[in-house]
Amino acid sequence: MAASRKYQFTELLRSAAAGCLDRHVAAGARPVVGLSGGIDSVVLLHVAKSLGRPIAALHVHHGLSPDANRWADFCRSLCDSWAIPLQVARVDVERGSADGLEGAARRARHQVYADVAADWILLGHHRGDRAETMLFNLLRGAGVRGAGAMRECSGRLLRPLLDVGRAEIAGYATEHELRWVDDHSNADTRYSRNFLRHGILPAIQPRFPAVEQRLASAAARFAEAADLLDDLARLDLGQRAPSFPIDIECLAALPEPRARNVLRYLLSRHGVGIPSEERLAEALRQCLAAAPDRHPALAFGRHVMRRKAGRILLDPA
Repeated sequence: MAASRKYQFTELLRSAAAGCLDRHVAAGARPVVGLSGGIDSVVLLHVAKSLGRPIAALHVHHGLSPDANRWADFCRSLCDSWAIPLQVARVDVERGSADGLEGAARRARHQVYADVAADWILLGHHRGDRAETMLFNLLRGAGVRGAGAMRECSGRLLRPLLDVGRAEIAGYATEHELRWVDDHSNADTRYSRNFLRHGILPAIQPRFPAVEQRLASAAARFAEAADLLDDLARLDLGQRAPSFPIDIECLAALPEPRARNVLRYLLSRHGVGIPSEERLAEALRQCLAAAPDRHPALAFGRHVMRRKAGRILLDPA
């Protein structure tokens, strides 16, 4: 029975990762695994290595935890033992950010991903992460695009284990006797995602045992809907470039939901975090209703959207 279970975990994860890489990563491409040292990323690195493709690893050193240096040392030791090249990138995380320490750390991490010399960055997100992200974004009012976030492929980011559950990842790690580090902040329910992971989803699961699968499946459908809304936004833009600045008259000629959809699409193309629908609607209202001599400005993370000379511009904050 034990041998059968080991084979099941191995085949499941290798099949999921191999299918994802075959769909997106061409022969000769240079993939890098984002390695935090936690169980998800360690398992992903082990699976990727077992597939026989050339692989490297990237550890982002946030410097937020007293254990940060220990985690980096663990990643170095692990990669040395597996003969995998490792790059450690230190970042400065903005304190006092409007979107909190979690958001600021994510921004810093994704800037590293944008700058790293690689064709693909493989991340260890799994089905449970996708379910939490969908629930989190719905609760903060991020709309269809937010609910469909965390895709298998997003730019250069690839998530080969997105259809795999936590239990299967833990089973794989146990069967292969892998070592990893634990970030104790992951148990701190003051953070919203941890609250959902440790408080809300376990409370739901006895009544709805397939809650994780159902939420993750819903996230995939929301992602499809978001793609269709992007198609509509491009149609509404006509011959205009899909970028800021955008003419006020273009938005004013559209029904409010479609004008809001165009704004959402443009913000996404410029890498701006998905705002709540209420905030997006208010931004559109202020820009359309402002008198010619008024220049309303609304902050979205590290960007400011403002009206000027009959156009809406997006500038760094």
